[in-house]
Amino acid sequence: MGGTPRAVLPAVLFADDDFEVVDSSGRMPLPPVSLLETLPQAALEKALWWEGRILEVLGGLPPDADAGTEPKPQYDPSRSLTARERAKAVELTTAGHKVTAGTVANYRRRYEKNGVMGLADHRPVRKTPKYGTVDDAVVDAMRQAISEATDASTRTGTFLLWRTEQILKASEDGREAKLPSRRTLYRLLGKLTTGTHTTGSAKTRRSRAHGATVPFGELPAFAPGEVMQIDSTPLDVLVRLDDGVAGTVELTGMVDVATRTVTAAVLRPTTKAVDASVLLARTVTPELMRPGWVDALRMSRSVLPHRRLLPLDERLEHAAARPVIVPEMIVCDHGKAFMSRNFVASCRFLQIDLQPAHKGSPFEKGTIEKTLASVGTLFTQFLPGFTGNTTDHRGRHLDKQPLWSLLELQELLDEWIVTKWQNRPHDGLRDPAAPSRSFTPTEKYAALVEACGYVPVALTGDDYIELLPSLWRAVNDYGIKIKRRTYDSPDLAGLRRQPSGVKEKKGLWAVHHDPYDVSRIWVRDHHAGSGWIEATWKHPHRVPVPFGELAWDHAAQGLPEATEAEIADAAAALLAKAHAGPDRLAKPKRTTRDKRVAARTRATGPGSPAAAAKPTPARREAPGEDTEPLAEVIPLGLFDPFEDPWRRT
Repeated sequence: MGGTPRAVLPAVLFADDDFEVVDSSGRMPLPPVSLLETLPQAALEKALWWEGRILEVLGGLPPDADAGTEPKPQYDPSRSLTARERAKAVELTTAGHKVTAGTVANYRRRYEKNGVMGLADHRPVRKTPKYGTVDDAVVDAMRQAISEATDASTRTGTFLLWRTEQILKASEDGREAKLPSRRTLYRLLGKLTTGTHTTGSAKTRRSRAHGATVPFGELPAFAPGEVMQIDSTPLDVLVRLDDGVAGTVELTGMVDVATRTVTAAVLRPTTKAVDASVLLARTVTPELMRPGWVDALRMSRSVLPHRRLLPLDERLEHAAARPVIVPEMIVCDHGKAFMSRNFVASCRFLQIDLQPAHKGSPFEKGTIEKTLASVGTLFTQFLPGFTGNTTDHRGRHLDKQPLWSLLELQELLDEWIVTKWQNRPHDGLRDPAAPSRSFTPTEKYAALVEACGYVPVALTGDDYIELLPSLWRAVNDYGIKIKRRTYDSPDLAGLRRQPSGVKEKKGLWAVHHDPYDVSRIWVRDHHAGSGWIEATWKHPHRVPVPFGELAWDHAAQGLPEATEAEIADAAAALLAKAHAGPDRLAKPKRTTRDKRVAARTRATGPGSPAAAAKPTPARREAPGEDTEPLAEVIPLGLFDPFEDPWRRT
């Protein structure tokens, strides 16, 4: 005190133990406009009325005073605050509002502390206890009953109330809680189970209970392949399996988070480890155009930078408009197919970081979960044999419809991904600078590849074969048989009836095959080192093979880009074709009784008594049918056991 002022750095001043703020000028709090809207109109008007009077006490002028107006003498700021409060009390009492100076002082303190909300009457909106007058022990017991029901089967509220009573009776504190009425208990149950689905769907209940307890985050992905997700789910459609029986299949897919591109999707009766490896191999391999696909689906006619990518990767010359993305990280769940040694070894071979999500946390790979669900909404429901996502949505006699086979449905799915999914605007691909504009996965990839570049995976043909699943088979005179399909090649001449030399496999030969391409297999020649012998299926012409050798039109270069109308027409035609089902219906297998009835029907010919007893309807001649007269038919006589066989007629 009384010393000479000197300048001190703020850091030094705040670090001193003796530093203390002695006094500070306060300010009025900001008015909580949003909370004012919760007040009744009468309470709000009264609070605003009191605000004008308190402002005159504090500043000398009411809020609606004109500029240059002088304060009234009794409210002059030079007077004490107590005197001004007394003057306001006298003024209001004279005007018919009987108040005291203490009342004015009370409103003034409330206004300085909470603003306009401090002047309002809170009795109409006074908050009551969350659970009313219910005993805390009852609330805790009901919460325990609700917690026990999380992983159990869904039960009704009656059971939960009964379980609450049982928990209270078994409590160790010895205090008997007073149970309220049943109606009050049901109201309490409704409050405690809000948003938990305790009496609803068990699947949703478990998902909510075991979900994230912290704010949701998002793993940033700014380049194609930086973060990819893989998962499998049952497909809601029946297919015609190899044995002719209608059955369900599983869809395994991989999606790129940055572009929402479905790089590969395969269908199998049951997802296995080899399917995940094949999916990975197809992700880094271009999708080739196939017979029957419209020319608008070529990569050369899409928005993808085909001309600049072609010198970097010659495989894109005849590729369809599906981006080739090399994964850097793959997020998956703990399914056996993705945690298998086969899939982990494939990721290690391609130097891919495999990141399993936490158990029971499907939200950590929400992109692939939503993508696979969208397939059922945008594609599966157009197919014959669509079952719906629950039994409540399932139709009748679905197995009687013209179902697609597994290979045919796989080809339709691949075409739909290129035609529809890659050209559909995605809500998760919006431009931050222009949120109203949404991009398609193909457009997003074209934009990101300009900034991030493109580096193809140097996969040779042998590398691709190594990623395929393997079997061990014998090489016979007729070739190699896999699932009743025979494969053969002239190069197998030196391997027929010969052991491979692998004692652990009893002399069998290693055969690699693509589960989604039945046209060929590859046999490892153990005597030649790492050589492969390609063997083809003997009867590829009997069924449509989706991945055979393609006859490309090399002269079709420099074509204009595909228009939106062409792509839309292709998508519409694909859905119409998928909905119609295959052209031929599978012939039902005839039982022994059916064959016996058919034989008896054929035995009942025109000359038999049974046929003679039934009148034959007149046959109409078809237009253009040959009308030449038929030869005379001489019917055979009927055998009469009483007739003399030696009598001449």
